Amino acid sequence: MATPHLPRPPHWATRLLHGFCADHLVEEMEGDLEELFHQRVQIMGEKQARIRYVLDVLSLIRLFVLKQKVTEYSLLPNSIMLRNYAMIAFRNLVRQKGYAFINIAGLAVGMTVAMLIGLWVYDELSFNQYHQNYNHIARVMNQVTDEQELHTGNSLQYPLAVELKNAYGDQFTHLLKASWTQSYILSHRDAKVSKIGIYIEDGAPEMLTLKMLRGTWTGLRDPHAIMLSESTAKALFGDKEPLNQLIKINASIDVKVTGVYEDVPQNTEFHEIQFFAPFDLWVSMNDWIEKRAVNDWNNHFLRVYAQIKPNTSFEKVSNTIKDTELNKIKNLEGLQEQVAHHPQIFLHPMSQWHLYGSFEKGLPEKGPIQMVWLVGIIGGFVLLLACINFMNLSTARSEKRAREVGIRKTLGSLREQLISQFLGESYLVVLFAFCLSLLLTQLSLPWFNLIANKDMHMLWANPWFWLTSVGFIGLTGLLAGSYPALYLSSFHPVKVLKGTLHIGRSASTPRRLLVVLQFTVSVTLIICTIVVYQQIQFAKNRPVGYDRKGLITMEMKSSDFYGKYDLLRTTLQKTGVVTEMSESMGKVTEVASGNGGFSWKGQTQNKDKDFGTLTVTPEHGKTVGWQFVAGRDFSRELASDSSGMVINEAAARYMGLKNPVGEPVSWTWSQSQKIKQYRILGVIKDMVMDSPYEPIKPTLFYIQGFNGSVSWINIRLNPRVSTSQALSKIEAVFKKLIPTAPFDYQFVDQDYAKKFAEEERIGKLASVFALLAIFISCLGLFGLASFVAEQRTKEIGIRKVLGATILNIWQLLSKDFVLLITLSFVISTPIAWYFLNNWLQTYEYRTHISWWIFAVTGAGALVITLLTVSFQSIKVALMNPVKSLRNE
Repeated sequence: MATPHLPRPPHWATRLLHGFCADHLVEEMEGDLEELFHQRVQIMGEKQARIRYVLDVLSLIRLFVLKQKVTEYSLLPNSIMLRNYAMIAFRNLVRQKGYAFINIAGLAVGMTVAMLIGLWVYDELSFNQYHQNYNHIARVMNQVTDEQELHTGNSLQYPLAVELKNAYGDQFTHLLKASWTQSYILSHRDAKVSKIGIYIEDGAPEMLTLKMLRGTWTGLRDPHAIMLSESTAKALFGDKEPLNQLIKINASIDVKVTGVYEDVPQNTEFHEIQFFAPFDLWVSMNDWIEKRAVNDWNNHFLRVYAQIKPNTSFEKVSNTIKDTELNKIKNLEGLQEQVAHHPQIFLHPMSQWHLYGSFEKGLPEKGPIQMVWLVGIIGGFVLLLACINFMNLSTARSEKRAREVGIRKTLGSLREQLISQFLGESYLVVLFAFCLSLLLTQLSLPWFNLIANKDMHMLWANPWFWLTSVGFIGLTGLLAGSYPALYLSSFHPVKVLKGTLHIGRSASTPRRLLVVLQFTVSVTLIICTIVVYQQIQFAKNRPVGYDRKGLITMEMKSSDFYGKYDLLRTTLQKTGVVTEMSESMGKVTEVASGNGGFSWKGQTQNKDKDFGTLTVTPEHGKTVGWQFVAGRDFSRELASDSSGMVINEAAARYMGLKNPVGEPVSWTWSQSQKIKQYRILGVIKDMVMDSPYEPIKPTLFYIQGFNGSVSWINIRLNPRVSTSQALSKIEAVFKKLIPTAPFDYQFVDQDYAKKFAEEERIGKLASVFALLAIFISCLGLFGLASFVAEQRTKEIGIRKVLGATILNIWQLLSKDFVLLITLSFVISTPIAWYFLNNWLQTYEYRTHISWWIFAVTGAGALVITLLTVSFQSIKVALMNPVKSLRNE
């Protein structure tokens, strides 16, 4: 029989009544108006009754009816009420242990991720703030225009540094010349350590506000002084007093310890620097500076650090000094080419060194700061996923608390009081989750530091940490509890207690949308993780052009290394653990030097770019494993090979030489206009020496050149001998022949692997966040599946009685979730592709995004969903229908 039509008053008019009418009057007035409406339907018909209902509602818009502050009940909860709220909330958590576990565990994991990421973001944004003069320190940089492009660097000329100090010294508190950082051997009696240090003028300790443990900031005024970090002093002297002790630098220079400072924290630019020595000492150790560089405007070899006066700004000083070099060289003979490049000087503030340290076409690259905000957004999304779980489960279980809401409203509870109660329950859950997240954060921080390459600590003593935490709890509690509180408190008591409240399918729409949002974020993170690892693997599989295995290298830090090449090579080969040895200007994994001034047959105009230029010994090719595509290697037996050159394929392509072997190459040294003639002996396969993600730099290898001598030793181990045995014999030879230097070696394959460190770090962090996002989403999915299964228990019992199979019931309960996850996958695919494609564009040598990545991710998300939902679906499907129907 068809259900008879039951006239209802206009819904919008009823909503209007609820909008303006005071809470303590609305129930009574709505009931009176509805009763009057039904009487009028009988007398004058439904249409006229609806019109009169609207007019009655509008006529009630009077001052005494309007919402206003209720005086008979205080809306501010007192201590008894708060205790009551807490007791009810706690009882609800205890009564519903599974629901409480899912909420607290999910929120705790989300808050832990947010807290770890917050510490990481804080560490990145506070970089270099250890130095008290942080807001006034800068480094002086230069900018030139070449082929319509701006090129930026921080290597300056000696006469420029002098001119800046003479002409604009009044703009600076400190303007300091400094060497580049380098590793040196520090020795005291039998103790020898290899440490990175810098030679800098004597104002550096005061400018950097080093925290002195021994001595004072004036320690570098003595030209033969050295200031050590606390850890370096400990390594050299143990518990003895280090002040005024004599030590040697590279076994040749005696210096006196005039100060010991506290180790600089890891999130500073100067963290790796373990000692400071006077700049004048470095000049005296390198006579070429006095002989050639003091007046040479072509030789860029210095760093210059500055501290501006408090009453000025970086922009103002930069505008003042920007044309210093141009004004000095424009009238000097032989420098017209440099003038054409229009050099300019500017200050790069310390606050920008870390996140805006690289320049592209004259502008700071935004990659690092974008990464910080991206990671921060990911942390926010993971926390949002946990909050979504809370909101979904709270609203999903609303029918179970509908009668409670109805009874409370009947007994006089106002909506604001119910909102306060439900928000209080939310804050109790968040407080429990926060306490658990503090423990999880403390336990996981060492592991997170290892992945992120940081030295972060919980900021227990920082008041800002606790203020942020309170705000964090407040925001999370409000975010997680606001929707359930507003939703539950809106129930009408009459409908609830009569049993006529029907939630309807539309009530589940917000939950469905939130589930879609959850899995959209999770699936996007999974796709990103796979692509990052694919890019890393793509670069790792790139042919490197030499054999990294069994190759070790070490820097020649002591003067004892020099002049002993033949003796060292012969002695090592006699041990039987070394097959070959060579010396080179730089490490195998870097292009240590670059120069222009080369000319060759058929050279076109504007083809005078910088080549990689490396001095090597004749055995270098055999040692590292050069792979020749044409010509031959250097030969010790041929004296003419001192004017020979081996080039890589990139150099041959750039020169446009189809048959380069035997072709002459001239090198004009710009500083002296000397010319050296070479002949190409061979062409080798491109070696990956710089970034594995960038194009190969055209590189030239020679035995004699203009630009310096060898400074690294390369040793090829005998593959038939164990590595440990080989290293012990090699160390014995070095201790005998070069006793002043520690046996400080590194494996080339490990050094090469460091080139992938940043991308691998991103990949690991992305994978961890993706797994946690999936875990949180699955927790919520499991909770919702449990609720749906519980809600439909009677329906399933009836279906089983009517013959439904376990498979039918499983499909019934799973299909909605599968559709939601499919929708999430459809949304996340273009989003992930867009961001990943833009990220890959930053690499010259890059992989492409394959279709299988999306297919595997989508299939994996579906499998995870089915596994999560199936537990509850099958559990309900296996229940005896008699149990679920016995109350009917």
